[in-house]
This record gives sequence, C-alpha cells and structure tokens, in this order.
Amino acid sequence: MRIKKDDTVIVITGKDKGKTGKVLKAMPKENRVVVEGVNIQTKHQKQTRTEKAEIKHIEGPIDASNVMLYDAKAKAPVKIGYRVEGGKKVRVNRKTGNVID
Repeated sequence: MRIKKDDTVIVITGKDKGKTGKVLKAMPKENRVVVEGVNIQTKHQKQTRTEKAEIKHIEGPIDASNVMLYDAKAKAPVKIGYRVEGGKKVRVNRKTGNVID
C-alpha cells in the first residue's frame, strides 16, 4: 500500500469525492485507510457509570484505492512511485520525480 499515516490525500470516488484530509490510520492488511473528515459515521454511545450517553460522529475506513496522495504545490492528486536512493527505498512523485518522504 502506497498511502501512509499523516499523508494528505484526496478522495477520488464515492460519496465524499473531492474531499481532502489527513490519513489518521492506515490498515495495509485490509487495504483500507481512515481519513480525517471523510466517511463520517454515527455511533450511539450507551451510558456508563463514568460517561454520559451521546451520539458520536467518527470517521470510518475507506478503501485505499479510492484515495490518491494530494500534492499541495500542484493542488492536484499525484501517483506514487518508488526509487532506491543511497540504499534506501523512497516514495517519489511520478510526474515530477520529487521525493515525497
């Protein structure tokens, strides 16, 4: 999976198409990501001895194929490639060739 935690991504398909946000959690085994402000779900929290009952709005996971890395300079989604530099594998912007990490 090419998307990592703390990346800024844009949603390219689905009900939240066009929204951008930061990746809060990446789940490579399920090929899913949780993006800030995207796929908002309602959760009803039962009352306990210490907490009140409330309705919470949390972000749900979406498939990693529905998001692309967002380049703030170009203000457009970009494809990610890999290149070996100095014995390390780094992520690069395919269009410009700039190193992402």
